[in-house]
Formats: sequence, C-alpha cells, structure tokens
Amino acid sequence: MKITAVEAIPYRIPYVRPFGFASGEVRVADNVLVRIVTDEGTVGHAEAVARPYTYGESQVSIVAAARDWFGPALMGADPFARERIQAVLGRTAGNHTVRGAIDVALWDILGRALGQPCHALLGGYTTSMRVAHMVGFGTPESAVEEALAVRHRHGVTAFKVKVGRSPWRVDVDTCRALRAALGPDADLYLDANRGWTAEEAVAAVTAMADLGLTLVEEPCPADGVLARRWVVEQLSLPVVGDESCTRPGEVARQLLDRSCTAVSIKVARTGFTESLRILGLCEGLGAAVVMGNQVDGMLGTLASVTFGAAFRSTSARPGELSNFVAMADDLLTEPLEISDGLLKVRERPGLGADIDDDKLDHYRIDR
Repeated sequence: MKITAVEAIPYRIPYVRPFGFASGEVRVADNVLVRIVTDEGTVGHAEAVARPYTYGESQVSIVAAARDWFGPALMGADPFARERIQAVLGRTAGNHTVRGAIDVALWDILGRALGQPCHALLGGYTTSMRVAHMVGFGTPESAVEEALAVRHRHGVTAFKVKVGRSPWRVDVDTCRALRAALGPDADLYLDANRGWTAEEAVAAVTAMADLGLTLVEEPCPADGVLARRWVVEQLSLPVVGDESCTRPGEVARQLLDRSCTAVSIKVARTGFTESLRILGLCEGLGAAVVMGNQVDGMLGTLASVTFGAAFRSTSARPGELSNFVAMADDLLTEPLEISDGLLKVRERPGLGADIDDDKLDHYRIDR
C-alpha cells in the first residue's frame, strides 16, 4: 500500500455561541480536514484545528504546510511504516496540529486496512469515556445556565471552567456560582490558559480551596520558570501542563522541573504516535494525565476519545469531549452523541467515521 495523495481542505462552521478563554475567543470553527488517499483506495481522515494565538498555526498555514511540505514528502510512502513517517514529519519544526492530523489520518488508514478499530489497535482498554464540558468566559449566571443545560441534555457531571481573568475575583465568583448550582458531586477543575500571574494564581486558587476543585491547568506562564515552580509548590491541587507540553521533550522538562505535576494529552497536536510517547513518559514518572480539547469538532473529538478509551491512565479521568455541542453543524455522516455523561468510541475499522461530502462542499472555503 502506498500514499498517493495528501489533501488539506479548509472549512468554516459557526459556533452557536462564542467560546472565550484567557488566550483567545472562538466564534467560528476555522478547521482543516486532512484526507490521505492510498493506491488501494483506502482513505484516512483527521481534523486540524487552527490555534494561532496558542501555537502560531492558522488555517492558511496548515493548508500550506500539508500542500507544500508534508504532502510531497509522503508521496509513495507505506502508511504502515509509522516510524519512518515520523522521521520525515520531524524534519520540519513546529506545525504541531497539521503533523498530528496527518498521524491520526494514517492510523485511520491502518485500522481500515486491517479491519480493526483504532482504539483496539492502540490498547482497547474500554469503549467509552466520561465527558468533561468546558465552560468559557461569561458571567456567573451565564456559566451556570450553560452547565445546567449540558447536564440536563447530555448527563455531563464534570466541568472544566475557563479562568485567568483580571481581576481574578470574577473567576472566583463564577466558580462559586457553579458549585452552588451543580452541587457537591460535580467534578470541577480550572484552566487559566496562562492568564494569571503567579501571585494571582496562588491567591485565586487559595480563595477557592473550599470548592473541592480537582485540577488547575496552566495557571500562569511556564516560561517564568521560577515563578511557575513556586506556584506548583504553593498549591495542593495537581497543576496540569497543556500549552507548555506540546511534545515529549517539553513534557519531560516540565515534569522534571516541577513546573507541572500532570499533563493534558491532545491528539490534535501530537497525533496518536507522539501521544503514545507522552503517555509512556507520564506513566513512568507517575504524572496524572487528562485528555484535553483543542476546540475540536466531531472528527477531532472522535480521535480524542479513541485514544483516551484505549488506555487505563487516559480513561481514569473525564475527557474534554463536548466542544462540538457548541457548533452549529459538523461534517460527519453519523453525528457523535453524548449520553448519560459518556461518549463511546466507534467499534468499526479505523476511527469509524465517514465524511458527509455535501456538508463538506457547503462549508469548505477553498472554492
């Protein structure tokens, strides 16, 4: 089997409501569908999400990288030669999300060619994950309204609250309102997206010590090494590295430097292959992991639950798997459904997803 084409198709789908956080705001899903074709007719798909405010990748740069660099380099390659392909992709610096999408699309091909679901090829630990819903910036009232609606409609009982505002007391008020509305059994944790200073992070999390929070993600910039290490020392909660942990080397440095004590794994930026390496590092060093969200659509979410459900460590905590519910539409022929707070993998070859070509034609922006 040989790769004969690598396509990158940009598309735009609006959000029902804006999703705001400390490092940006999303009103429209400016994503890219990565499609890899083989000479045997097997086709793999994945989603690349543009996050210029986090990784410096735009929709335009993702398409250009796939078209001009990675696509030509993969022509004629055997999709089963994963290590050789990783070496080829690794010759180009950065471009995390397009490389991650290419890797997921290749795994989709492998599963389809072998007639096996990707989650079984990866590890097959379980077939579903608890879902955590991300609550974006807003007033305490709007945050409560959103969380209660998601709990009522989808049975979700875990919530990641976007914080990192100044003054930080706004974040505290929102979290207190959520705890009061959701009750003591809801799983609440924080993500500041590096929005607080070190002092603000310690003050804010300390002020919420009675709320039973479980994690705090990127409380302040990790580049301030001493300040970040001081924050980790001051807080009793696990501190999750996300934007500061974009590849295995960064994960190792952040954990060994005590800049974080847990890691967010995002297959949208590390694919399945590098995510496997990151998971192994975390397990070896005794660090907790959480399956993160890149403001993914359904295809990206399906890739996340596929990886997360495959391993005991990644399925131990709720995964951030519900961003697609805020989008006005999607590209899959069979939409994902969250039921009783759970999202299931597709027990079909590959990722188990097919693209609705009519919807793709409607939302693509390259014609």
